[in-house]
Amino acid sequence: MVKKENIKSPIIKNIIFAFLIGGGICTIGQAVQNLFKLFGLDKDEASIATAIVLIFLGALFTGIGIYDKLAKYAGAGTLVPITGFANAIVSPAMEFKSEGIVLGLAVKMFAIAGPVLVFGIVVSVVYGLIIYIFKLV
Repeated sequence: MVKKENIKSPIIKNIIFAFLIGGGICTIGQAVQNLFKLFGLDKDEASIATAIVLIFLGALFTGIGIYDKLAKYAGAGTLVPITGFANAIVSPAMEFKSEGIVLGLAVKMFAIAGPVLVFGIVVSVVYGLIIYIFKLV
């Protein structure tokens, strides 16, 4: 009965849209990085500036409702790039902003991304300590 009522998902179409839109986001990121290099930034500085721009654009497009519409067609194609991380932070904040700045916006914006941030920070500190200890020896 469940199989009868279940709507078949167009898997091939979903894969193509995810590839094209996710690839498009990455292509835009590469173009932004090339522009930063053209303006004189070295590779590391251009990479950092590109990440900042992509996070800003992901947050902005989530805030004005464009990113979610794009995600309906792209699926996982919008989750993989860095813009998906910005979307994961801004979406819950937008959803719960009516509950107030502290309990709604500030608390809910890290509901999804919080564990990722905590893990990333802890691992980077541990890695830094290991490198520091090996340099002392």
